[in-house]
Amino acid sequence: MLIVSVTAFGGPQAHLALFLKIFVEKRAYLTEKELIELNALCQVLPGPTSTQTITALGFKIGGPRLAYLTLLIWAFPAVSIMTFIGILMSHFYEKDISVTFSRYIQPMAVGFVAYAAIKIAWTVIKTKTAFFLMLISAVLLFFFPSPFLIPLLLIFAGSLTALKFKKQPIKEKKGIAIRWENFILWAGVLIFAAILGHYTRELPIRLFENFYRNGSLIFGGGNVLIPLLFTEFVEFKHYLSSEEFLIGFAIVQSVPGPVFSYCAYVGALSMREYGIGGEIAGGFIASFGIFLPGTFLIYFLIRFWDSLKQYRVIRASIEGITAASTGLVLTTIILLAQPLDLNFLNIFIVLITFTTLFFVRALAPLLIIAGLLAGLIF
Repeated sequence: MLIVSVTAFGGPQAHLALFLKIFVEKRAYLTEKELIELNALCQVLPGPTSTQTITALGFKIGGPRLAYLTLLIWAFPAVSIMTFIGILMSHFYEKDISVTFSRYIQPMAVGFVAYAAIKIAWTVIKTKTAFFLMLISAVLLFFFPSPFLIPLLLIFAGSLTALKFKKQPIKEKKGIAIRWENFILWAGVLIFAAILGHYTRELPIRLFENFYRNGSLIFGGGNVLIPLLFTEFVEFKHYLSSEEFLIGFAIVQSVPGPVFSYCAYVGALSMREYGIGGEIAGGFIASFGIFLPGTFLIYFLIRFWDSLKQYRVIRASIEGITAASTGLVLTTIILLAQPLDLNFLNIFIVLITFTTLFFVRALAPLLIIAGLLAGLIF
C-alpha cells in the first residue's frame, strides 16, 4: 500500500489501473471483476472514488481495522506534501516573497479543470435530461455561488431523474438486510460537528465541519470538489485568495495519491493565523474531515449494495446526480478563469494544457514541473 501511495499519479482512472496491476495481477487479493464492482459502487457514492475503492479493498480483505490502516497509508504521503506546500505558500506571502514564478501555473490549473469537465461530461451525459440538468446547475451556481445551493441542486437533479425509473430494466428483488451502525456514525458526526461549530465558533471545529459536509456531498471525485471549495473558501469565507487556490490546485496534479489531498493545502492556509503549528493542524483536520464521510458510507453501503441496486428508482437517480455534478465542474472553469488576465499568453497556456492532457494524460506531473521551471526562468 505504501508503494502504491507514492507511485499513484494521474487521478482515479490511472489509480484503478495501478490497483489492478498490484492487487489483482501481482498479489491476487481479489479478482478483476470484484475490483471493478467495488470501483463502480464507489463512483455512485459521495466522496473520493479512488480512496473509497482502496478502503473497500482493505475492508474486503481484512475488515474495518485493515481498511482504516489502508486509508491512513494511502492518504498520508499526499496529505503531508500538500500541507507542506500550504505552509510554504503562507511563508511566501507573510515574508512578502514574490510568487511570480507560479504565474504559468495558474492558467494551467484552468486547463486542468477544463479537461476534467469535458471528460466527465463526455462520459456521463447521455440524455437530453442530463444535458439540461448539467446546464441548469452550471448557470445557477454561477449566478448564485453559495455552498448551500450545491446540495439542493444534487437532490433536485437526482429526484427529477428518479421519476424516469420505468426506463430502467426490472430486476428480481430480494430482501435487504441493512446494518445501520456506520450510517448512524456518519450522520452523528455530521450533526455533532455542525452543532459544536455553531456554538463554539472555534475555527478548527468549523473547518472540520466544513470539510466533513463537503465530503458528504461530492459526487464525481476530486474534480467536483473544486467548485465546492472555491465557492466556500475563496468567494464565501475568503480564507484563500484565488491566486493561492489556483496554485495549490495545479500543484496537486503532480502529487501521487488522492486528489482530495488538496484539502490539506486549503486547510493549512485557512489556519495560517495560528502559526506553523496551526497550519499543520489545519492540513490534517481538513484531511480527516474530507476522507471520513466517504469511508463511513462505503462501510455502510458495501454490505447491501447488490440488493439496493435492484431498485429502479435508485439506479435512475444516479443520472441526475452525476449531471448536476458535471454542471458544477463547468462553472468552475469560469470561476477560476475570472481572476486571470485574459491576455494571449494565459489563453495559450490554458489551451496547450488542455490539449496536452487530452492526448497524453500521464504528462500532468511533467506539465506542472515545466510550468514552475518556466516561471523561474522567465
